[in-house]
Amino acid sequence: MPIDVRLIKEAFAKHPKLDVKYTYGTAGFRTKANVLDSVIFTVGLLAVLRSQKHDGKYIGAMITASHNPAEDNGVKLVEPRGEMLAQSWEGYATELANAATAEELARILEDVVAKEGIDTSKNANVIVGRDTRPSGEALVVALTDGVKALGGNIEDYGLMTTPQLHYLNRCLNTRGQPDAYGEPSEEGYYKKLSDAFTRIVIGKSNQSILYIDGANGIGAPTLQKLAKYIPKESLSLEVVNDNVGDPKKLNLQAGADYVKVGQKKPEGFDLKPGMRCASLDGDADRIVFWYADKSGTFKLLDGDKIATLAAEFIMRLVRSAEIPDIRVGVVQTAYANGASTAYVKNTLNIPVTFTPTGVKHLHHAAEEFDVGVYFEANGHGTVLFSDKAIKAFHSAKIPTPGMDLALKGAPEKKAIETLRALTDLINQTVGDALSDMLMVEAILVSENQSFEEWDKAYTDLPSRLEKVKVSNRHDFVAIKADTELSKPDGLQAKISQQVAKFKHGRSFVRPSGTEDVVRIYAEADTQENADLLANIICGLVYDYHGGVGERPAAFRKVNAEGNLV
Repeated sequence: MPIDVRLIKEAFAKHPKLDVKYTYGTAGFRTKANVLDSVIFTVGLLAVLRSQKHDGKYIGAMITASHNPAEDNGVKLVEPRGEMLAQSWEGYATELANAATAEELARILEDVVAKEGIDTSKNANVIVGRDTRPSGEALVVALTDGVKALGGNIEDYGLMTTPQLHYLNRCLNTRGQPDAYGEPSEEGYYKKLSDAFTRIVIGKSNQSILYIDGANGIGAPTLQKLAKYIPKESLSLEVVNDNVGDPKKLNLQAGADYVKVGQKKPEGFDLKPGMRCASLDGDADRIVFWYADKSGTFKLLDGDKIATLAAEFIMRLVRSAEIPDIRVGVVQTAYANGASTAYVKNTLNIPVTFTPTGVKHLHHAAEEFDVGVYFEANGHGTVLFSDKAIKAFHSAKIPTPGMDLALKGAPEKKAIETLRALTDLINQTVGDALSDMLMVEAILVSENQSFEEWDKAYTDLPSRLEKVKVSNRHDFVAIKADTELSKPDGLQAKISQQVAKFKHGRSFVRPSGTEDVVRIYAEADTQENADLLANIICGLVYDYHGGVGERPAAFRKVNAEGNLV
Protein backbone atom coordinates (compact mmCIF):
# COMPACT_ATOMS: atom_id res chain seq x y z
CA MET A 1 0.00 0.00 0.00
CA PRO A 2 1.67 3.27 -1.11
CA ILE A 3 2.03 6.31 1.13
CA ASP A 4 -1.06 8.55 0.78
CA VAL A 5 0.64 11.84 -0.09
CA ARG A 6 -2.66 13.73 0.19
CA LEU A 7 -3.05 12.77 3.85
CA ILE A 8 0.60 13.63 4.51
CA LYS A 9 0.11 17.08 2.94
CA GLU A 10 -3.00 17.77 5.01
CA ALA A 11 -1.29 16.77 8.24
CA PHE A 12 2.00 18.51 7.38
CA ALA A 13 0.11 21.79 6.85
CA LYS A 14 -0.82 21.73 10.54
CA HIS A 15 2.78 21.08 11.60
CA PRO A 16 5.05 23.06 9.22
CA LYS A 17 8.81 22.65 9.43
CA LEU A 18 10.69 25.54 11.06
CA ASP A 19 14.09 26.78 9.94
CA VAL A 20 15.87 24.62 12.52
CA LYS A 21 18.28 21.70 12.13
CA TYR A 22 17.26 18.66 14.20
CA THR A 23 19.22 15.55 15.17
CA TYR A 24 17.98 12.36 16.84
CA GLY A 25 20.65 11.52 19.40
CA THR A 26 21.14 9.41 22.50
CA ALA A 27 18.22 11.17 24.21
CA GLY A 28 16.09 11.23 21.06
CA PHE A 29 15.12 14.75 20.00
CA ARG A 30 15.53 17.35 22.75
CA THR A 31 15.42 21.14 22.49
CA LYS A 32 13.18 24.12 23.24
CA ALA A 33 9.56 22.99 23.26
CA ASN A 34 8.41 25.84 21.02
CA VAL A 35 10.34 24.45 18.02
CA LEU A 36 9.34 20.80 18.43
CA ASP A 37 5.82 20.59 16.97
CA SER A 38 6.86 19.49 13.47
CA VAL A 39 9.47 17.12 14.85
CA ILE A 40 7.01 15.29 17.11
CA PHE A 41 4.64 15.00 14.14
CA THR A 42 7.31 13.25 12.05
CA VAL A 43 8.17 10.96 14.96
CA GLY A 44 4.53 9.83 14.89
CA LEU A 45 4.98 8.90 11.24
CA LEU A 46 8.16 6.97 11.97
CA ALA A 47 6.55 5.14 14.90
CA VAL A 48 3.94 3.73 12.54
CA LEU A 49 6.58 2.38 10.16
CA ARG A 50 8.58 0.94 13.05
CA SER A 51 5.48 -0.85 14.35
CA GLN A 52 4.74 -2.24 10.89
CA LYS A 53 8.36 -3.38 10.63
CA HIS A 54 7.71 -5.35 13.83
CA ASP A 55 4.47 -6.86 12.46
CA GLY A 56 2.21 -4.50 14.38
CA LYS A 57 3.84 -4.72 17.80
CA TYR A 58 3.53 -1.69 20.06
CA ILE A 59 6.07 1.09 19.73
CA GLY A 60 6.35 3.57 22.60
CA ALA A 61 6.83 7.32 22.34
CA MET A 62 7.88 9.22 25.47
CA ILE A 63 7.60 12.99 25.43
CA THR A 64 10.10 14.30 27.97
CA ALA A 65 13.28 16.30 28.42
CA SER A 66 14.42 14.46 31.55
CA HIS A 67 16.68 16.70 33.67
CA ASN A 68 16.38 19.75 31.37
CA PRO A 69 14.53 22.93 32.46
CA ALA A 70 10.77 23.19 32.04
CA GLU A 71 10.89 25.19 28.79
CA ASP A 72 12.58 22.27 27.00
CA ASN A 73 10.99 19.09 25.76
CA GLY A 74 11.76 16.13 23.55
CA VAL A 75 10.73 12.70 22.39
CA LYS A 76 12.25 9.25 22.14
CA LEU A 77 10.90 6.05 20.66
CA VAL A 78 10.79 2.74 22.50
CA GLU A 79 11.19 -0.67 20.88
CA PRO A 80 8.81 -3.63 21.48
CA ARG A 81 10.79 -5.09 24.41
CA GLY A 82 11.35 -1.71 26.03
CA GLU A 83 14.72 -0.95 24.45
CA MET A 84 15.66 2.36 22.88
CA LEU A 85 15.10 2.87 19.16
CA ALA A 86 17.43 0.78 17.00
CA GLN A 87 20.45 2.89 16.09
CA SER A 88 19.97 2.12 12.40
CA TRP A 89 16.66 4.01 12.50
CA GLU A 90 18.00 7.16 14.18
CA GLY A 91 19.07 8.44 10.77
CA TYR A 92 15.54 8.04 9.42
CA ALA A 93 14.21 10.06 12.37
CA THR A 94 16.67 12.86 11.61
CA GLU A 95 15.85 12.87 7.88
CA LEU A 96 12.10 13.06 8.51
CA ALA A 97 12.46 15.82 11.08
CA ASN A 98 14.38 17.97 8.59
CA ALA A 99 12.09 17.47 5.59
CA ALA A 100 11.17 20.96 4.36
CA THR A 101 8.04 20.03 2.38
CA ALA A 102 5.27 17.47 2.46
CA GLU A 103 6.55 16.04 -0.82
CA GLU A 104 10.03 15.56 0.61
CA LEU A 105 8.52 14.00 3.71
CA ALA A 106 6.52 11.52 1.62
CA ARG A 107 9.59 10.64 -0.45
CA ILE A 108 11.65 9.89 2.67
CA LEU A 109 8.82 7.73 4.05
CA GLU A 110 8.66 5.80 0.79
CA ASP A 111 12.44 5.32 0.87
CA VAL A 112 12.26 3.90 4.41
CA VAL A 113 9.46 1.54 3.37
CA ALA A 114 11.51 0.32 0.40
CA LYS A 115 14.82 -0.04 2.27
CA GLU A 116 13.25 -1.86 5.20
CA GLY A 117 10.83 -3.99 3.19
CA ILE A 118 7.84 -2.78 5.21
CA ASP A 119 4.32 -4.03 4.50
CA THR A 120 2.30 -0.84 5.03
CA SER A 121 -0.98 -2.76 4.93
CA LYS A 122 -0.23 -4.14 8.39
CA ASN A 123 -1.73 -2.61 11.51
CA ALA A 124 0.47 -0.26 13.50
CA ASN A 125 0.18 0.33 17.24
CA VAL A 126 1.75 3.18 19.21
CA ILE A 127 1.52 4.21 22.87
CA VAL A 128 2.53 7.60 24.21
CA GLY A 129 3.31 9.03 27.65
CA ARG A 130 4.56 12.43 28.83
CA ASP A 131 6.10 14.09 31.85
CA THR A 132 4.73 17.16 33.64
CA ARG A 133 6.03 19.84 31.27
CA PRO A 134 3.29 22.27 30.18
CA SER A 135 4.19 21.75 26.50
CA GLY A 136 3.59 17.99 26.68
CA GLU A 137 -0.13 17.95 26.00
CA ALA A 138 0.11 19.86 22.71
CA LEU A 139 3.05 17.73 21.58
CA VAL A 140 0.99 14.59 22.15
CA VAL A 141 -1.51 16.05 19.68
CA ALA A 142 1.27 16.51 17.10
CA LEU A 143 2.43 12.92 17.60
CA THR A 144 -1.15 11.65 17.29
CA ASP A 145 -1.59 13.54 14.00
CA GLY A 146 1.53 11.84 12.65
CA VAL A 147 0.38 8.38 13.69
CA LYS A 148 -3.08 8.85 12.20
CA ALA A 149 -1.72 10.32 8.95
CA LEU A 150 -0.33 6.85 8.19
CA GLY A 151 -3.36 5.00 9.52
CA GLY A 152 -1.85 3.86 12.82
CA ASN A 153 -3.56 3.29 16.16
CA ILE A 154 -2.44 5.26 19.22
CA GLU A 155 -3.16 4.99 22.94
CA ASP A 156 -2.41 7.98 25.16
CA TYR A 157 -1.38 6.92 28.68
CA GLY A 158 -1.05 10.51 29.87
CA LEU A 159 1.33 11.49 32.66
CA MET A 160 3.90 8.85 33.61
CA THR A 161 7.59 8.33 34.17
CA THR A 162 9.80 7.32 31.27
CA PRO A 163 10.51 3.88 32.82
CA GLN A 164 6.78 3.24 33.20
CA LEU A 165 6.33 3.82 29.47
CA HIS A 166 9.14 1.36 28.71
CA TYR A 167 7.58 -1.14 31.15
CA LEU A 168 4.12 -0.83 29.58
CA ASN A 169 5.47 -1.27 26.07
CA ARG A 170 7.20 -4.54 26.93
CA CYS A 171 4.19 -5.79 28.88
CA LEU A 172 1.83 -5.11 25.98
CA ASN A 173 4.08 -6.90 23.51
CA THR A 174 4.66 -9.97 25.71
CA ARG A 175 1.10 -10.29 27.05
CA GLY A 176 -0.06 -13.91 27.07
CA GLN A 177 3.40 -15.24 26.19
CA PRO A 178 5.68 -17.47 28.31
CA ASP A 179 8.00 -14.49 28.87
CA ALA A 180 5.19 -12.08 29.80
CA TYR A 181 6.84 -9.15 31.55
CA GLY A 182 3.94 -8.11 33.74
CA GLU A 183 0.47 -6.62 33.86
CA PRO A 184 0.31 -3.77 31.30
CA SER A 185 -1.08 -1.08 33.59
CA GLU A 186 0.11 1.54 36.04
CA GLU A 187 -1.16 -0.60 38.92
CA GLY A 188 0.61 -3.63 37.46
CA TYR A 189 3.89 -1.70 37.59
CA TYR A 190 3.39 -0.78 41.26
CA LYS A 191 2.39 -4.32 42.22
CA LYS A 192 5.32 -5.96 40.46
CA LEU A 193 7.92 -3.73 42.13
CA SER A 194 6.33 -3.71 45.59
CA ASP A 195 5.76 -7.48 45.68
CA ALA A 196 9.35 -8.21 44.64
CA PHE A 197 10.74 -5.74 47.18
CA THR A 198 8.67 -7.23 49.98
CA ARG A 199 9.83 -10.75 49.13
CA ILE A 200 13.44 -9.67 49.67
CA VAL A 201 13.10 -7.64 52.87
CA ILE A 202 10.35 -9.55 54.68
CA GLY A 203 11.34 -10.38 58.22
CA LYS A 204 14.23 -7.90 58.25
CA SER A 205 14.54 -4.59 60.05
CA ASN A 206 13.97 -1.67 57.73
CA GLN A 207 16.24 1.36 57.47
CA SER A 208 15.52 4.86 58.77
CA ILE A 209 13.44 7.28 56.66
CA LEU A 210 14.65 7.84 53.11
CA TYR A 211 14.05 11.46 52.08
CA ILE A 212 13.58 11.68 48.32
CA ASP A 213 14.00 14.81 46.22
CA GLY A 214 11.37 14.46 43.49
CA ALA A 215 12.85 17.28 41.35
CA ASN A 216 9.28 18.71 41.24
CA GLY A 217 8.65 16.26 38.42
CA ILE A 218 6.51 13.25 37.56
CA GLY A 219 8.61 10.97 39.78
CA ALA A 220 7.25 12.61 42.94
CA PRO A 221 3.55 11.67 42.61
CA THR A 222 4.50 8.34 41.05
CA LEU A 223 6.67 7.47 44.04
CA GLN A 224 3.87 8.49 46.40
CA LYS A 225 1.55 6.08 44.61
CA LEU A 226 4.14 3.29 44.71
CA ALA A 227 4.67 3.78 48.45
CA LYS A 228 1.01 2.90 49.09
CA TYR A 229 1.68 -0.64 47.85
CA ILE A 230 4.62 -1.23 50.21
CA PRO A 231 4.06 -2.03 53.90
CA LYS A 232 5.27 0.86 56.05
CA GLU A 233 7.24 -1.53 58.22
CA SER A 234 9.29 -2.44 55.13
CA LEU A 235 10.07 1.05 53.83
CA SER A 236 9.77 4.57 55.25
CA LEU A 237 9.72 7.34 52.62
CA GLU A 238 9.24 11.09 52.66
CA VAL A 239 9.03 12.91 49.32
CA VAL A 240 10.43 16.45 49.12
CA ASN A 241 10.28 18.80 46.11
CA ASP A 242 6.97 17.43 44.84
CA ASN A 243 5.50 20.68 43.46
CA VAL A 244 4.33 19.51 40.03
CA GLY A 245 1.73 22.29 39.90
CA ASP A 246 4.34 24.96 39.16
CA PRO A 247 6.09 24.10 35.86
CA LYS A 248 8.90 26.57 36.56
CA LYS A 249 9.98 24.47 39.54
CA LEU A 250 10.82 21.39 37.45
CA ASN A 251 14.50 20.48 37.99
CA LEU A 252 15.08 23.97 39.41
CA GLN A 253 17.91 23.71 41.96
CA ALA A 254 16.76 20.17 42.54
CA GLY A 255 17.01 16.72 41.02
CA ALA A 256 19.71 14.15 40.33
CA ASP A 257 21.63 16.23 37.78
CA TYR A 258 21.74 19.31 40.04
CA VAL A 259 23.04 17.24 42.95
CA LYS A 260 25.55 15.23 40.90
CA VAL A 261 27.06 18.16 39.00
CA GLY A 262 27.02 20.61 41.90
CA GLN A 263 28.05 18.04 44.53
CA LYS A 264 25.56 19.64 46.91
CA LYS A 265 22.11 19.12 48.38
CA PRO A 266 19.05 20.41 46.52
CA GLU A 267 16.74 23.13 47.77
CA GLY A 268 14.13 22.05 50.27
CA PHE A 269 16.43 20.03 52.53
CA ASP A 270 17.78 20.81 55.97
CA LEU A 271 20.50 18.18 55.72
CA LYS A 272 21.71 16.80 59.04
CA PRO A 273 24.09 13.96 59.91
CA GLY A 274 22.23 10.66 59.90
CA MET A 275 19.70 11.65 57.22
CA ARG A 276 19.45 9.29 54.24
CA CYS A 277 18.54 11.11 51.02
CA ALA A 278 18.15 10.52 47.28
CA SER A 279 17.32 12.61 44.21
CA LEU A 280 15.32 11.67 41.12
CA ASP A 281 15.47 13.55 37.83
CA GLY A 282 12.51 15.10 36.02
CA ASP A 283 11.26 11.93 34.33
CA ALA A 284 12.49 9.52 37.04
CA ASP A 285 14.89 7.43 35.00
CA ARG A 286 17.96 8.29 37.10
CA ILE A 287 18.71 8.50 40.80
CA VAL A 288 21.62 9.42 43.06
CA PHE A 289 21.86 8.98 46.84
CA TRP A 290 23.50 11.33 49.31
CA TYR A 291 23.97 12.03 53.00
CA ALA A 292 25.93 14.12 55.50
CA ASP A 293 28.69 12.45 57.47
CA LYS A 294 29.21 13.00 61.21
CA SER A 295 30.96 16.31 60.56
CA GLY A 296 28.09 17.52 58.37
CA THR A 297 30.03 17.17 55.09
CA PHE A 298 27.92 16.41 51.99
CA LYS A 299 28.61 12.93 50.56
CA LEU A 300 27.40 11.67 47.18
CA LEU A 301 26.57 8.06 46.32
CA ASP A 302 26.30 8.20 42.53
CA GLY A 303 25.78 5.72 39.72
CA ASP A 304 29.25 4.23 40.23
CA LYS A 305 28.44 3.50 43.87
CA ILE A 306 25.08 1.98 42.89
CA ALA A 307 26.73 -0.27 40.29
CA THR A 308 29.38 -1.57 42.66
CA LEU A 309 26.80 -2.19 45.40
CA ALA A 310 24.56 -4.17 43.02
CA ALA A 311 27.37 -6.12 41.38
CA GLU A 312 28.91 -7.17 44.69
CA PHE A 313 25.55 -8.22 46.15
CA ILE A 314 24.47 -10.21 43.10
CA MET A 315 27.85 -11.92 42.76
CA ARG A 316 27.67 -12.96 46.41
CA LEU A 317 24.14 -14.33 45.91
CA VAL A 318 25.15 -16.33 42.83
CA ARG A 319 28.01 -17.90 44.75
CA SER A 320 25.89 -18.59 47.82
CA ALA A 321 23.17 -20.16 45.67
CA GLU A 322 25.84 -22.38 44.09
CA ILE A 323 24.58 -21.63 40.58
CA PRO A 324 27.40 -22.37 38.12
CA ASP A 325 28.38 -20.65 34.87
CA ILE A 326 26.72 -17.29 35.56
CA ARG A 327 28.95 -14.50 34.29
CA VAL A 328 28.46 -11.21 36.12
CA GLY A 329 29.93 -8.05 34.57
CA VAL A 330 29.89 -4.28 35.00
CA VAL A 331 29.65 -1.79 32.14
CA GLN A 332 30.93 1.77 32.57
CA THR A 333 31.70 4.89 30.57
CA ALA A 334 34.74 7.15 30.72
CA TYR A 335 32.87 9.27 33.30
CA ALA A 336 33.04 6.44 35.84
CA ASN A 337 35.36 7.32 38.68
CA GLY A 338 38.69 5.51 38.34
CA ALA A 339 38.46 4.29 41.95
CA SER A 340 35.20 2.47 41.18
CA THR A 341 36.74 0.71 38.20
CA ALA A 342 39.73 -0.40 40.26
CA TYR A 343 37.42 -1.65 43.04
CA VAL A 344 35.30 -3.75 40.67
CA LYS A 345 38.29 -5.21 38.86
CA ASN A 346 40.76 -5.72 41.68
CA THR A 347 38.65 -6.22 44.81
CA LEU A 348 35.45 -7.79 43.49
CA ASN A 349 37.22 -9.58 40.63
CA ILE A 350 34.35 -8.73 38.31
CA PRO A 351 35.10 -7.86 34.66
CA VAL A 352 34.50 -4.29 33.48
CA THR A 353 33.60 -3.26 29.92
CA PHE A 354 33.78 0.35 28.70
CA THR A 355 31.49 1.90 26.10
CA PRO A 356 30.98 5.37 24.63
CA THR A 357 28.73 7.69 26.62
CA GLY A 358 25.02 6.99 26.22
CA VAL A 359 22.73 4.44 27.81
CA LYS A 360 22.04 2.68 24.51
CA HIS A 361 25.73 1.71 24.33
CA LEU A 362 25.85 0.47 27.92
CA HIS A 363 22.62 -1.48 27.55
CA HIS A 364 23.87 -3.43 24.55
CA ALA A 365 27.20 -4.18 26.22
CA ALA A 366 25.43 -5.38 29.37
CA GLU A 367 23.54 -7.92 27.27
CA GLU A 368 26.83 -9.73 26.67
CA PHE A 369 26.85 -10.90 30.33
CA ASP A 370 24.49 -13.30 32.09
CA VAL A 371 24.05 -10.53 34.66
CA GLY A 372 25.07 -7.15 33.26
CA VAL A 373 25.20 -4.22 35.67
CA TYR A 374 25.37 -0.81 34.03
CA PHE A 375 25.09 2.67 35.48
CA GLU A 376 26.31 5.98 34.23
CA ALA A 377 27.87 8.12 36.95
CA ASN A 378 24.79 10.38 36.74
CA GLY A 379 22.67 7.59 38.22
CA HIS A 380 21.04 6.28 35.03
CA GLY A 381 21.25 2.52 34.79
CA THR A 382 19.88 -0.91 35.59
CA VAL A 383 20.75 -4.60 35.77
CA LEU A 384 20.06 -6.99 32.89
CA PHE A 385 19.47 -10.69 33.44
CA SER A 386 19.87 -12.99 30.43
CA ASP A 387 17.32 -15.71 29.67
CA LYS A 388 19.99 -18.19 30.74
CA ALA A 389 20.37 -16.50 34.15
CA ILE A 390 16.62 -16.25 34.77
CA LYS A 391 16.13 -19.92 33.89
CA ALA A 392 19.04 -20.89 36.13
CA PHE A 393 17.62 -18.95 39.08
CA HIS A 394 14.15 -20.47 38.66
CA SER A 395 15.35 -24.02 38.03
CA ALA A 396 17.75 -24.02 40.99
CA LYS A 397 16.60 -26.48 43.61
CA ILE A 398 15.73 -24.80 46.90
CA PRO A 399 16.80 -26.94 49.89
CA THR A 400 13.87 -28.52 51.74
CA PRO A 401 13.20 -27.85 55.44
CA GLY A 402 15.04 -30.01 57.92
CA MET A 403 18.37 -30.36 59.66
CA ASP A 404 20.36 -29.76 56.45
CA LEU A 405 18.50 -26.52 55.79
CA ALA A 406 19.26 -25.22 59.26
CA LEU A 407 22.94 -26.10 58.99
CA LYS A 408 23.76 -25.40 55.36
CA GLY A 409 20.81 -24.73 53.13
CA ALA A 410 19.32 -21.61 54.69
CA PRO A 411 21.77 -19.15 53.03
CA GLU A 412 21.43 -21.04 49.74
CA LYS A 413 17.63 -20.95 49.94
CA LYS A 414 17.56 -17.21 50.70
CA ALA A 415 20.07 -16.49 47.92
CA ILE A 416 17.96 -18.30 45.32
CA GLU A 417 14.77 -16.59 46.48
CA THR A 418 16.46 -13.19 46.45
CA LEU A 419 17.86 -13.66 42.95
CA ARG A 420 14.40 -14.59 41.69
CA ALA A 421 12.90 -11.52 43.34
CA LEU A 422 15.60 -9.24 41.92
CA THR A 423 14.65 -10.22 38.36
CA ASP A 424 11.18 -8.82 39.09
CA LEU A 425 12.27 -5.84 41.20
CA ILE A 426 14.77 -4.44 38.69
CA ASN A 427 13.25 -2.80 35.61
CA GLN A 428 15.30 -4.44 32.88
CA THR A 429 13.89 -2.35 30.05
CA VAL A 430 15.65 0.88 31.04
CA GLY A 431 17.14 2.78 33.95
CA ASP A 432 14.33 3.35 36.45
CA ALA A 433 14.86 5.60 39.47
CA LEU A 434 12.05 4.04 41.50
CA SER A 435 13.09 0.46 40.75
CA ASP A 436 16.74 1.33 41.44
CA MET A 437 15.76 3.01 44.71
CA LEU A 438 14.01 -0.18 45.86
CA MET A 439 16.95 -2.31 44.71
CA VAL A 440 19.40 -0.25 46.77
CA GLU A 441 17.11 -0.30 49.81
CA ALA A 442 16.64 -4.07 49.47
CA ILE A 443 20.41 -4.60 49.38
CA LEU A 444 21.10 -2.31 52.34
CA VAL A 445 18.35 -3.96 54.39
CA SER A 446 19.62 -7.44 53.46
CA GLU A 447 23.18 -6.48 54.41
CA ASN A 448 22.11 -4.37 57.42
CA GLN A 449 24.28 -1.63 55.94
CA SER A 450 24.15 2.15 56.40
CA PHE A 451 24.95 4.77 53.76
CA GLU A 452 28.27 5.40 55.50
CA GLU A 453 29.18 1.71 55.40
CA TRP A 454 28.17 1.50 51.74
CA ASP A 455 30.30 4.55 50.99
CA LYS A 456 33.39 3.01 52.63
CA ALA A 457 33.74 0.28 49.99
CA TYR A 458 36.10 2.63 48.11
CA THR A 459 36.94 6.32 48.09
CA ASP A 460 36.30 8.28 44.91
CA LEU A 461 39.22 10.06 43.34
CA PRO A 462 38.56 13.83 43.33
CA SER A 463 37.17 14.92 39.97
CA ARG A 464 35.95 17.95 38.07
CA LEU A 465 33.57 18.24 35.12
CA GLU A 466 33.68 21.41 33.02
CA LYS A 467 32.58 22.53 29.57
CA VAL A 468 33.93 24.91 26.94
CA LYS A 469 31.90 26.66 24.25
CA VAL A 470 33.49 26.13 20.84
CA SER A 471 32.81 27.33 17.33
CA ASN A 472 32.18 23.80 16.00
CA ARG A 473 31.86 20.74 18.22
CA HIS A 474 32.18 18.51 15.14
CA ASP A 475 35.89 19.39 15.01
CA PHE A 476 36.28 17.09 18.03
CA VAL A 477 36.19 13.35 17.34
CA ALA A 478 36.27 11.01 20.34
CA ILE A 479 37.60 7.44 20.10
CA LYS A 480 38.31 4.51 22.44
CA ALA A 481 34.98 4.76 24.29
CA ASP A 482 35.34 8.56 24.54
CA THR A 483 38.63 8.35 26.45
CA GLU A 484 40.78 9.91 23.67
CA LEU A 485 40.49 12.30 20.72
CA SER A 486 41.54 11.59 17.14
CA LYS A 487 40.71 15.17 16.12
CA PRO A 488 41.74 18.00 16.33
CA ASP A 489 45.26 16.97 15.39
CA GLY A 490 47.70 17.25 18.26
CA LEU A 491 45.21 17.97 21.04
CA GLN A 492 45.30 14.46 22.52
CA ALA A 493 49.09 14.59 22.82
CA LYS A 494 48.80 17.88 24.72
CA ILE A 495 46.17 16.39 27.05
CA SER A 496 48.33 13.33 27.73
CA GLN A 497 51.32 15.58 28.43
CA GLN A 498 49.39 17.46 31.11
CA VAL A 499 47.78 14.36 32.64
CA ALA A 500 51.23 12.81 33.16
CA LYS A 501 52.11 15.65 35.56
CA PHE A 502 49.44 14.65 38.10
CA LYS A 503 49.31 11.71 40.49
CA HIS A 504 46.35 9.49 39.55
CA GLY A 505 45.75 11.96 36.72
CA ARG A 506 43.11 11.22 34.11
CA SER A 507 41.29 13.52 31.71
CA PHE A 508 39.29 13.30 28.53
CA VAL A 509 37.43 15.64 26.20
CA ARG A 510 34.26 14.75 24.31
CA PRO A 511 31.88 16.84 22.19
CA SER A 512 28.28 17.40 23.25
CA GLY A 513 25.69 15.64 21.15
CA THR A 514 23.30 18.60 21.12
CA GLU A 515 25.17 21.91 21.40
CA ASP A 516 28.50 23.49 20.40
CA VAL A 517 30.32 22.73 23.61
CA VAL A 518 32.89 20.12 24.59
CA ARG A 519 32.89 18.50 28.02
CA ILE A 520 36.11 18.12 29.98
CA TYR A 521 36.47 15.56 32.77
CA ALA A 522 39.50 15.36 35.03
CA GLU A 523 40.62 13.27 38.00
CA ALA A 524 43.64 13.53 40.28
CA ASP A 525 44.84 12.70 43.78
CA THR A 526 43.43 15.87 45.37
CA GLN A 527 40.51 18.14 44.58
CA GLU A 528 42.92 21.03 44.04
CA ASN A 529 44.82 19.03 41.44
CA ALA A 530 41.65 17.75 39.75
CA ASP A 531 40.40 21.35 39.45
CA LEU A 532 43.79 22.50 38.13
CA LEU A 533 44.01 19.71 35.56
CA ALA A 534 40.48 20.40 34.34
CA ASN A 535 41.19 24.10 33.95
CA ILE A 536 44.46 23.45 32.10
CA ILE A 537 42.62 21.22 29.59
CA CYS A 538 39.83 23.80 29.31
CA GLY A 539 42.46 26.42 28.51
CA LEU A 540 44.03 24.22 25.84
CA VAL A 541 40.67 23.73 24.14
CA TYR A 542 39.64 27.37 24.41
CA ASP A 543 42.95 28.92 23.33
CA TYR A 544 43.92 26.59 20.50
CA HIS A 545 40.75 24.88 19.26
CA GLY A 546 37.96 27.37 18.70
CA GLY A 547 36.83 28.66 22.08
CA VAL A 548 34.07 31.27 21.83
CA GLY A 549 32.65 33.83 24.21
CA GLU A 550 34.43 35.46 27.13
CA ARG A 551 37.36 33.42 28.38
CA PRO A 552 36.60 32.23 31.95
CA ALA A 553 39.21 33.44 34.42
CA ALA A 554 39.64 29.93 35.85
CA PHE A 555 40.95 28.51 32.55
CA ARG A 556 44.75 28.17 32.73
CA LYS A 557 47.12 29.08 29.91
CA VAL A 558 50.01 26.91 28.74
CA ASN A 559 52.76 27.78 26.27
CA ALA A 560 53.97 25.77 23.29
CA GLU A 561 56.18 23.66 25.58
CA GLY A 562 53.17 22.73 27.72
CA ASN A 563 54.16 24.81 30.74
CA LEU A 564 51.79 27.04 32.68
CA VAL A 565 52.12 30.76 31.96
